[in-house]
Amino acid sequence: MASIHRILLFDIDGTLVSTGGAGAVAWRRAFEELHGIPADIGKFTDAGMTDPDVGAQTFEAVLGRRPSAHELAQLVQRRLEHLPEAVAESDGYRVMPGVPERLRQLSREGHLLGLVTGNGDGAAYVKLSRGDLMRWFTFGAYASAGIDRPEIVRQAVRRGEAMLGEDVPNTQVYVIGDTPLDVRAAHAVECTAIAVATGHYDAAALREAGADHVIETLEQELPLA
Repeated sequence: MASIHRILLFDIDGTLVSTGGAGAVAWRRAFEELHGIPADIGKFTDAGMTDPDVGAQTFEAVLGRRPSAHELAQLVQRRLEHLPEAVAESDGYRVMPGVPERLRQLSREGHLLGLVTGNGDGAAYVKLSRGDLMRWFTFGAYASAGIDRPEIVRQAVRRGEAMLGEDVPNTQVYVIGDTPLDVRAAHAVECTAIAVATGHYDAAALREAGADHVIETLEQELPLA
C-alpha cells in the first residue's frame, strides 16, 4: 500500500481508450437530427477540447452563429443519446496498451484514482464501460458549459480530497493525459503532468508542451515521486 496519499487523475480519450471515431459519429447524428446538417467535428475542433466547446465551436462553424445556452444543452444531450450505439458499433474501439493492468496495480497500491475529462459524466461512463474500466474510478470531474480544463482539474482535486478526508499537497496530485491541453490544465492547478503518447501527440510534442514526465504507453510504470 502507498505510504503517501496520492491522487491520480486520468483523462479518457487517447489516454485510457480510443472510441475509433464513435464520438464524432454521435455528434454528426445529433447535428443532423436537430439542425439538418451532418457536421464533422474533426474539421473544426482539436483533441483535448471539452464536449461543450466541441459542440459550440462546430455549431458556429456550420450554422454561422453561436448557439444559445438551450441549443447547446440540447445538442450535448442529443449527442449523448446516440453515443452508446456509436460506441457499441465502433470497430475501432480499443483500450490503450497496458491500461487495465496499470489501473489495477495503482488501485491495489492504495492510490486514489479519478477521472478528469472534457467529456460529460454520461459520456465518460459510456466510453469506459465498453472497456470495463469504470470499476477503477470512484470519483471524477467532468465538462459542463463555461467550465475550462483547469477548473475541471480543481474540481477533481477537491472531490479526491473530500474522499480522503484530508488536504493533499499538489506535489502528490498527478494529471495523466495525452494532449498539451492536459499538461496546461495540470500546471494551472500546480499539479504534476504525466503525458502519455498514445493520442494525437507524440512524445516530442508533449515534452515541448512542458509535461513533467512523458511515457510512451501506460505499459510503463508511472513516474510517481
